[in-house]
Amino acid sequence: MRDFGAGFGYLLQGQKWVGRHGRWFGFGLLPGLVTFVLYVGALVGLFYGADDLTAWATPFADDWGSPWQGLLRGTLDFLVYALGLFLAVISFTAVTLLVGQPFYESLSEAVDHTEGGEVPESGLPLWRELWISARDSLRVLVRVAFYGILLFAAGFVPVVGQTVVPAVGFCVSGFFLTEELTAVALQRRGVEFKQRLGLLRGRRMAALGFGVPLTLAFLVPFVAVLLMPGAVAGATLMARDLNGETAAGGQDDDETNGRTNDGTHGVTHLTA
Repeated sequence: MRDFGAGFGYLLQGQKWVGRHGRWFGFGLLPGLVTFVLYVGALVGLFYGADDLTAWATPFADDWGSPWQGLLRGTLDFLVYALGLFLAVISFTAVTLLVGQPFYESLSEAVDHTEGGEVPESGLPLWRELWISARDSLRVLVRVAFYGILLFAAGFVPVVGQTVVPAVGFCVSGFFLTEELTAVALQRRGVEFKQRLGLLRGRRMAALGFGVPLTLAFLVPFVAVLLMPGAVAGATLMARDLNGETAAGGQDDDETNGRTNDGTHGVTHLTA
């Protein structure tokens, strides 16, 4: 549990960092606002369309009497919307990071500057970074969708489906949410997708300590947008720890705004 607390500590440190560097907080809000509007529209559409979807999927229940038809379709409505929320929570970060790649790269580099030491750069053009980010996000979403289908099926098991399954779902979401956020800093360090998963599995409780509270917070409308800048900052601090880095004479953010170090010690450039 100590490592769980350490992961949560990185999340708090990230929020404090953007609180001390207000312009980065405002800078990091923009991609989240755009994505948030799109997701709200999609979830509202899912909410109003869930009844039609479950009725279409269960034609055998058309002749069922009360309360069995309502119980079956009401349960399915709940599961469809829960699955939609589950996918929205994990994909929100992926889409926001993709939309805001230049924003969050700059924010992450600013955190590295204030913590000191080398500030790695990928050395890749923007289009290449976007391609790698999109490719890795798709890998995450495939894994999340796989777990989501399993959890959706397990949701039909009495008691377990209403207790254990949601808890496991939040843990799965939290782990992959942490992977998405730490990827911003780790990609600049040349750490590939499988290596990132290995690092996080080695610190699984820390990953959950960072990601699960964030997942729960993201369920509250608009909170995800407000927490994203601090989440990227905290994930950068966590990535430094995962990569075995320590602070060494950090610079004030005012001195580093708009520029980055060109040190490349220990950095392997990304390959597709």
